[in-house]
Amino acid sequence: MKHKGIFFITLILLVFSFSVMVSAKVSLSALFMKQAGYQESDMIAMTDEFLKQNPDVEVNLNFVSYEELHDKIAVAAASESGVYDVIISDCVWPAEFAEAGWIIDVTDRLKDEDRADIFPTVLNSVTYKDRIYGMPWLNDWQYFFYNKKMLNEVGASVPTLWPEVIETSQKMKANGIIEYPIIDSWGQGEVVVVQYLTYLNAMGGKVFDENGLPILNQGKGLDALSYMVDNLKAGIYNPASIESFNEEVRRIYSSGQAAFGLNWIYMYNLSNDPQESQIAGDSEIALIPGFPDGNKSASCNGGMGLSIVNTCKNPDVAWDYISFLCSRDIQKKYSANALPIWISLYDDPELIALQPKAIPIAKEQIQYVFDRPQLPWYSQFSQLLGEELQSAITGAKIPQQALDDAVARMKEIQERY
Repeated sequence: MKHKGIFFITLILLVFSFSVMVSAKVSLSALFMKQAGYQESDMIAMTDEFLKQNPDVEVNLNFVSYEELHDKIAVAAASESGVYDVIISDCVWPAEFAEAGWIIDVTDRLKDEDRADIFPTVLNSVTYKDRIYGMPWLNDWQYFFYNKKMLNEVGASVPTLWPEVIETSQKMKANGIIEYPIIDSWGQGEVVVVQYLTYLNAMGGKVFDENGLPILNQGKGLDALSYMVDNLKAGIYNPASIESFNEEVRRIYSSGQAAFGLNWIYMYNLSNDPQESQIAGDSEIALIPGFPDGNKSASCNGGMGLSIVNTCKNPDVAWDYISFLCSRDIQKKYSANALPIWISLYDDPELIALQPKAIPIAKEQIQYVFDRPQLPWYSQFSQLLGEELQSAITGAKIPQQALDDAVARMKEIQERY
């Protein structure tokens, strides 16, 4: 009887242990941006599809604003708290995160045939020193948006150079069509840096010289900021630009308070949605204009990638999750607000049917996409440059002084690296 009792107790423990093992799920925690081309509802739906195919996995989704994103990642990673397993990372952060050892190298996980089918510019969003630290997910660069009704009212064609945009804007103002023709995102932070670098690149300018020293306070660097300040003072750019981020640009443009704007692809469908826009049917996209003595166009690489944090306990499962979100089928299915990373899909009849106007212009615009500097100290670069740009835009400093101060601050940081 004693042996039978021991046997049954052992059997019960084995059954219990097995049931615990069967019921236990691999848990992942993922950090996303509240608005990153894909909407929150898209990210939830994608994850639900993954979970249906992987019932032994659970994923806890976290959403924060772009302005919070970097610091959330940095604090969690530096503390090695293991709060997040998967993170969305801006294309300018891999250098910092990789140098700090916060994200894992996945170069050997990405198949050669997949790597060959990803736009090189897009792959740059997760690359540092020729190593890959995640999977490109959000394929995005900016476009030139225009209100075709307002353009027709002054008998103008779609401008291809920024001086033409200014000339057309002046006509619109003179004819009482609109008070401030252009809206742009010059709010404090990365957005104003992106826009300034867009004008700089369109002019053919550079951030650093061949020796790696900052040269923004001379030549094209000064011209780009002067262009912004002068046209703001002239009433061509909406004063709201000073405090605007991408969503403010979308709302102002979609409400008919601007004829032109720069933004990411997600604004195209939303600005033509009658439930989201007062100009539905009149919003169009085109190649971002250039400058006569510069480049034909320039558009900032706004791509973002999905990376695995170094403290992740289940990197294989995390990679499966990332790979699913970035897969061709999923990216094609959710292409309304973000275009795919895969080159082959841009010739897919089904995708072209879903985005008949966006796909052709996307294929053209990518030829003029530029990357922001890949610096381990990019966050400091962005912060100080954003502060100095804002000081000029708000009139606290003249452009020359603002950029002189920016260059001096950059050199101080360079001395520490």
